[in-house]
Amino acid sequence: MSKYRKIFAVVMLAVVLLLSVSSLVISATWRLEDGQNFKEMSSSQSSDKYILAVAELKKLASNGQVELFVEKLEKLKKDFPQIAGSDLDSFMQAELLFCEGKFVKAVRAYDKFLEKFPESELYQPALDRQLSIATAFLGGEKKRILGVFKINTYAQAAKIIDRIVERAGKSPIASKAALTLANGYEARGKFNKAYEQWSMISSDWPAGQTGKDSLLAMGRCKHAAYKGPSWDDSGLVSADSYYRNFKSRYPVAAEEFDIDSKLEQINEQAAYKQLCIGQYYQKTGSVLSANFYYEMIANDWPGTAAAKIAKSAMTKMANNQSVGKEEMTWKNSTLKKFGKLFL
Repeated sequence: MSKYRKIFAVVMLAVVLLLSVSSLVISATWRLEDGQNFKEMSSSQSSDKYILAVAELKKLASNGQVELFVEKLEKLKKDFPQIAGSDLDSFMQAELLFCEGKFVKAVRAYDKFLEKFPESELYQPALDRQLSIATAFLGGEKKRILGVFKINTYAQAAKIIDRIVERAGKSPIASKAALTLANGYEARGKFNKAYEQWSMISSDWPAGQTGKDSLLAMGRCKHAAYKGPSWDDSGLVSADSYYRNFKSRYPVAAEEFDIDSKLEQINEQAAYKQLCIGQYYQKTGSVLSANFYYEMIANDWPGTAAAKIAKSAMTKMANNQSVGKEEMTWKNSTLKKFGKLFL
């Protein structure tokens, strides 16, 4: 293990010790021993002594004095036997694997710990550590962490987060894990998967900031998943609904996120898709069908650029004139306003 990793490992061990036992030195509590008998953990041991011992450990960790740290850690276990149970040993095995960068093995070790010691004070730190590993996987740290290319770290991250949410229920760590996965999918352009994740989040945490963010994100993902006029536009309909709902519930935030502009873009996209269908019928000589779509566009999306083209196309068809030049002018102006996503 390199000096850097040793220092990092020692720091993490000290932090975990502080999290796991700080509550035990304040007042008496109870612990289930290996023999299934409850034993009172008295507060007679000096909290000052414990705090000084932890402070010394932190100082040793900062100086990279690993051997002395291990020695003092063993002494701490003897001085405070209430933390020297099999759950601590199990957690430390996983923690060392994590500190060595062996993330896949560490996840398995944390899983074993979580299954065996659900009542341990270290349960929450173990979930936090698994989430940090999942976050690294989502960040594409495959080569640096694992040194191999065969493991699908994104799928691994999703499995880890699913287990965290299952174990943690509706707790803050579960919410944080679910949000991490949703944002990870979006960052990779997996908008359909991101939508599914945001939908789950909206169902489990419908109120507060999380509910607000998930509503906006569902509209954003449905909109971003739209591939163009040659594809199904049901996502546009959903995005329009989510955005309008967001605007109704959060009018101030709607201005901040320029929801009106997004709704305008959706209208243009939906109208253009129907315009393409009308143009197809026109090119194949189906004048009645073409006019049907052109009239629908003019009626359903009256303020769009596509509606103007549709009206012009109907007039020019009646006079046997070409609409190609005007259509190109419309495409150029619309692309300039909305960007390549439009087409």
